[in-house]
Parts: sequence; structure tokens; C-alpha cells
Amino acid sequence: MSAHFSFRSRDPYGIHVTFRLEERPPVDWVFARDLLAEGTVRPSGFGDVRIWPEKEGQASSLSIELNSPFGHALLNMPLDVMTEWLGQTYHLVPAGFEEAALDLDGELSRLLGEVS
Repeated sequence: MSAHFSFRSRDPYGIHVTFRLEERPPVDWVFARDLLAEGTVRPSGFGDVRIWPEKEGQASSLSIELNSPFGHALLNMPLDVMTEWLGQTYHLVPAGFEEAALDLDGELSRLLGEVS
């Protein structure tokens, strides 16, 4: 199994994770970017998504636990790699400027089936 993290400036509040499983369709998860940021410094989340940092000797890692009625996943990755990647998302859309990155009128028109 592999997991691919992505950030889309048109969805600035969310972190998208796609899991590729052998001989199964990809599985997509979306959770809050702020939840991931908080989880890099202290345990955060509850229910379906929980995130926490861990220190093992000299190395620090980040654990992300995802739960659903269809399965469970526990991801572990180097904390510095995730922190650097997360910093790039804040470079693209700074904290507090997420709303400015949204095209609410265009999205509403699309949902209502109108031409924008």
C-alpha cells in the first residue's frame, strides 16, 4: 500500500490523501490542514482522524491514524519531511487567507448547474 498526500489551493482547508491498494480502487481521504499542523506538535483529532508526533531516540516521526467502517490505517512518516511539506502548503495559501483562495461564487454556480 502507498499513500499520496496532496494539497489543492482551490481547497485550501483540506489535505487529500489517496491510498493505492493492490487490485483495489484507490481510496481517498480528506481532513483539515489545521488538524495536520496541530498534530505535528501535539496529539490532535479524535474519531476518524487522529494525529500525533513521536520521538524515538534521535528520530521524530508523525503518526496518522484513520478509521472508518470499511477499514483502519496507521501511517508513520518522518516528522521533518511532513513539516517541510506542510510548510509548502502554507507558502501557497497562508494561514488566514484560505477564504480568499476559494471561488465560492463559481463553486456555487457549478453545484447549481449554472454557467459561470
